[in-house]
Amino acid sequence: MLHTNVTSGAAGRPAVEAARRVAPRRDDRHGDARIVPLARGLAMLSTFSPEQQWLGSQEIAERTGVPAPTVSRMLASMTTLGYLHYDSGRRKYRLAAASLSLGYAAIADAEAPGAVRAEMRRFAEGTDTYMILGTRDKLDVSVLETQVGEQAVLDLQLSAGSRLAIASCPMGWALLAALPEQERFYLEDHLERRSGRDWPVLRRRMAEGMSQLLRQGFCTSLADEKAGLVSVAVPVQVPDHPPAVLACVGRSGSMPRARVERDLGPRLADTARTLQGMQC
Repeated sequence: MLHTNVTSGAAGRPAVEAARRVAPRRDDRHGDARIVPLARGLAMLSTFSPEQQWLGSQEIAERTGVPAPTVSRMLASMTTLGYLHYDSGRRKYRLAAASLSLGYAAIADAEAPGAVRAEMRRFAEGTDTYMILGTRDKLDVSVLETQVGEQAVLDLQLSAGSRLAIASCPMGWALLAALPEQERFYLEDHLERRSGRDWPVLRRRMAEGMSQLLRQGFCTSLADEKAGLVSVAVPVQVPDHPPAVLACVGRSGSMPRARVERDLGPRLADTARTLQGMQC
């Protein structure tokens, strides 16, 4: 459900073979030496497949022919950048959101499982809202899937791969709350650098959103003064997958506080639990 491989089987072999063939040419500054890191990185991503979703650093080194120390360094970098997800218990890696977003838009219809899409559609139709499923990509929320109710009075026209600032919306706050503490601290440090003078306000809103999630099981922005929108979000946590987030969005006139707190928020949390139970 929450993870899509961008390469598999034979489709990934050309990148692996290219990494084996390309060697640095230190005497030619304009030669192939400049593409060696890129070729190696793509080869490492290409080793993952539906049959081999979890791989250790030694396995990747053996499959690509890239020296083990180089593999370790590049895996650490790609994990930090969001291209890989590392499970400390398994001591293995799998593809993550940034890798997914490279190819998701082209194959979104085929890749989003029908059961997930149907559940989102059911909620959207039953509440006349706009539904979004997303996951983290660097300092943003990357959209995976959307559904809109036929009677909803808005269509945000977000497509797979669209990005939302993680510090500025309930989807981001819910996602941050679901991340491991070390990863969240790392992101907050980088968000502070990017936000500059806006950071104190963003940090307060993030803290309030995460606190609301702990108290109520969902977090919300009850009124976006510029757009007149209300957004409600909850995390979706499936074992062996990076955390994702589910949100419903509507016009402020049709989503008053009482409806959000008594109906939409709890129903959205129930939908998230249903998606988690699908284990797909």
